[in-house]
Amino acid sequence: MRSWNARKAVVRDEDLAPEHRLTRSLGWPHLVALGVGAIVGTGILTLTGVGAAKAGPAVILSFAIAGLICAAAALAYAEMATMIPASGSAYTYTYVVIGEALAWFVGWSLILEYSLVVSAVAVGWSGYAAGFLESIGAGLPPALIQGPELGGIVNLPAIFIIAVVAGLLIYGTRESATVNAILVLVKIVALIVFVAVALPYFNADHFDPFMPYGFPKSGPPGAEVGVMAAAAIIFFAFYGFDAIATAAEEAKNPGRDLSIGIVGSMVLCVIIYMAVAGAAIGALAYGRFADSPEPLALILRELDQPWAARFLAASAVIALPTVILAFFYGQSRIFFVMARDGLLPPALARVSGRGSPVRITLFTAVIVAVLAGIIPLAELAALANAGTLTAFIFVAICMLVMRRRAPDAPRKFRTPLPWLVGLVAILGCLYLFYSLPQRTQLWFLGAHVVGFVIYLLYGARRSVAGRPA
Repeated sequence: MRSWNARKAVVRDEDLAPEHRLTRSLGWPHLVALGVGAIVGTGILTLTGVGAAKAGPAVILSFAIAGLICAAAALAYAEMATMIPASGSAYTYTYVVIGEALAWFVGWSLILEYSLVVSAVAVGWSGYAAGFLESIGAGLPPALIQGPELGGIVNLPAIFIIAVVAGLLIYGTRESATVNAILVLVKIVALIVFVAVALPYFNADHFDPFMPYGFPKSGPPGAEVGVMAAAAIIFFAFYGFDAIATAAEEAKNPGRDLSIGIVGSMVLCVIIYMAVAGAAIGALAYGRFADSPEPLALILRELDQPWAARFLAASAVIALPTVILAFFYGQSRIFFVMARDGLLPPALARVSGRGSPVRITLFTAVIVAVLAGIIPLAELAALANAGTLTAFIFVAICMLVMRRRAPDAPRKFRTPLPWLVGLVAILGCLYLFYSLPQRTQLWFLGAHVVGFVIYLLYGARRSVAGRPA
């Protein structure tokens, strides 16, 4: 009888079968760009308005809280990524440190997170792209830019951008990372332009009253407000650095490059977000852009700066695919490692002659394209947050377990004040999970019931770790 908590051994590169071995082609600049590309995207471009509607000017505090909790999780990730430099991120760390059943739970959470993020961003990009095509007289019929639940047939632009990103990843990881780095610069320049244009209009009166809806989550289900209710949604704007951890087997020097990539991308993004949120609230009363799907562009138009608004919108169309690329990359690597471990069909865990996992990338593309093409994800976007919070909690737990189990084990990156940082990450993520909408918590529970059934019927019977030697 196999044990539900069988632990996985870390396998060295040279001991992997050639068809299961990824190519080490990424340096720390690629990893920082991958992290910033994943973090800076639809979150800051759209959730500033959503957060302002829930917290008022105190949305800046919501950004700070979400950023602090993510920073604590990022430090735990950096330590675990250098101790266990293998693909799979939180799933692999949990498998090695705790055991298979909880590793499946974490892996399933990551699959939910990445699938929903890729699909949601593709749908968001589709909205920008459809508007651009309309402006040049090449608009698509409404039936081809919306899913069935919104009265259409299929969201073709969303499927198109997923196919393009999948093709880029199949072509090669290093080439994908280089294109990603260039597009990340476009995105950063657009946000710098926003801050530079908005700051001269700064008015301190816009910050009074600072916390109109209070600090904890309050209000009826589906209409929750408060600083923590905003932080639980804004959290979406910060995560993405965990995609770096999935690149462990493709980093040239994982001991150095992973910690620089994870911590570096988080520090850059916290600075960028605080500057953008402060400039936005100072330039325009929050009630005028709350809940806008394009709050930053709206602010620039209200300030009579149409050229800057157009530049920001164009940059979003050009650069939003970096978010799709980063999370698509992470999603395909989670699938890849779970297949290599036998929890999913092993035939999916094969790499091409160029060192990229073609089958799993195509498999991932089909799943996220179906989601993006036919399902409106607005109500389910917070479900991605629930999956991510789960992963962050388990990474922090793994770090603390290893500090007790193997205090003298080599650590190329050591988290400062590990017990304080670990507890901030665990308790902070639990509080954010509690602050999520009730509907999201129920969807999360239902999704994991389905995942557990799949594990019992397939993964538990076929996993590599549980087989007798």
